[in-house]
Amino acid sequence: MIDKSLPQTKKIVVFASGKGSNAKKIIQHFDGHAEVEVSHVFSNKKTAPVLKMAHEHGVQAVHFDKAALYESNELLQMLQQIKPDLIVLAGFLWLMPKAIIEAFPNKIINVHPALLPKYGGKGMYGSFVHRAVLQNNDTETGITFHYVNENYDEGEHIAQFKVPIKPDETLDSLQEKIHGLEHEHFIQVIENLLQ
Repeated sequence: MIDKSLPQTKKIVVFASGKGSNAKKIIQHFDGHAEVEVSHVFSNKKTAPVLKMAHEHGVQAVHFDKAALYESNELLQMLQQIKPDLIVLAGFLWLMPKAIIEAFPNKIINVHPALLPKYGGKGMYGSFVHRAVLQNNDTETGITFHYVNENYDEGEHIAQFKVPIKPDETLDSLQEKIHGLEHEHFIQVIENLLQ
């Protein structure tokens, strides 16, 4: 007999394209956790350091290409087999196809490095966002956690966190502030959603 009273382990799948500093924080936090595991890291870049990092932490690392995401149901079928409770986009820049969004309603989240709806949309990521914020002489910026829909950065907001912009703020210092905010809040947002 299977004891039905035992809580099922909740699975997180992370999508990332680069170094994966947020992915690393998430993996380290849930390493050895009783109820939550990061089961897979997916990346569209074969040489992305995030894949090596995932592998080193005992997380299955999967590389995929555009065809697997957009031209076939290969990735969708893999995700359906994994049955993740949450899909986290952590520095993943491709648009999620409709079929995946429909298969995992309100289970795909993203963090955007600005206070949406400002500075969102196609091509608005990383330093492109921070540069625009500085050029507009904004006095504050921040991050937005949101559900993913079929348009860039237009899904329902989950949470926003703000930081002030100093008069002598540089691109590098702003980028550092935003990374700090992401690292500070990502885990809490994930935990809240999994409860």
